[in-house]
Amino acid sequence: MSPAWPWIAVAALGAYHGIDPSMGWLFAVALGLQERRRSKVVWALGPIAVGHLASIAAVVAIIGGLRLFFAIDYLRPIGAAALIAFGLFRFAWPRAHPRWVAMRVNAAELTLWSFLMASAHGAGLMLFPILIGMTPNSAHAHHMAAANAHTAGQAIAVVLVHTGAMIAVTGAIAMLVYEWVGLAVLRSAWINLDTIWAGALVAAGILSLLI
Repeated sequence: MSPAWPWIAVAALGAYHGIDPSMGWLFAVALGLQERRRSKVVWALGPIAVGHLASIAAVVAIIGGLRLFFAIDYLRPIGAAALIAFGLFRFAWPRAHPRWVAMRVNAAELTLWSFLMASAHGAGLMLFPILIGMTPNSAHAHHMAAANAHTAGQAIAVVLVHTGAMIAVTGAIAMLVYEWVGLAVLRSAWINLDTIWAGALVAAGILSLLI
């Protein structure tokens, strides 16, 4: 298996999140249209990126912390079960999203909203099979320190690559919709991304058991 595939998968998952209107670009466009300023669309991308990154980083840190105390063979079925369970939850309750009372928000509120939305979607959890596949499984104690340092560096890179791909796609779609398309496109060109994401979570859980 090519060593490049995990990074392609990390970036692809980030791009997928960027496509989903509920993960940020719809909010950015709405803010821009409210104030009739392109700069407001661009402004919204910063807090959205920070909130998404924080949610992803929290899950990656938890997985990394557990890896210090438990072998991959123990973590794999637990993580797979969590992915499958969360995917089934998303199938059963696809509209279980954070609700916001107003569209006029400051940077802190938008960051919190992005964090909650990414967490509600299980965005970080989806990276579990990729992180497990990247983790070296050395049986020698004198190799563990180097392996752990290497894994920590990879985890940071995963968070940055994923968030970078997400915000690049989010920003591109937000500007496209704001400048040329308009929000009316959602009435005629809607794709049920919640159902696709729920299926992807279940599939990732099964994949975690196979890699």
